[in-house]
Amino acid sequence: MNDCVFCKILAGDIPSYQLFEDEHCVAILDAFPGTKGHSLVLPKKHYQDISDVPEELYGHMMRVVKRLAGSFKKALNYDGINIMQHNGSPAGQTVFHIHIHLFPRWSGDEALGGWNPGQMMPAEYELLKTELLKHI
Repeated sequence: MNDCVFCKILAGDIPSYQLFEDEHCVAILDAFPGTKGHSLVLPKKHYQDISDVPEELYGHMMRVVKRLAGSFKKALNYDGINIMQHNGSPAGQTVFHIHIHLFPRWSGDEALGGWNPGQMMPAEYELLKTELLKHI
């Protein structure tokens, strides 16, 4: 993809701080980190999002994420870690080349802001469950 920033990074056209590479994916430090160690795992081949990437490759990426998370714990001694993957603009995806964020966290860092959980009535849960089960 000519206009994809991650494809340009993978091609060497844009410098990055690479942490890991194998035949399928790379891990880099995020250029605009939310916390110390904020990193991305991305496939070498361009896929837009989770609906586009092969299941086997996504599974491989998650195994790399797990490995890195353990290494980051030793190196950074984080208190927690967010593993995030956004799909589509409404979900916060800004680069349309699938990637998984590793976001180390420390108590009180407030890096991602708050979450305001909602509630549904039991009948709403049942309707939603019925609709979702039609497509699983």
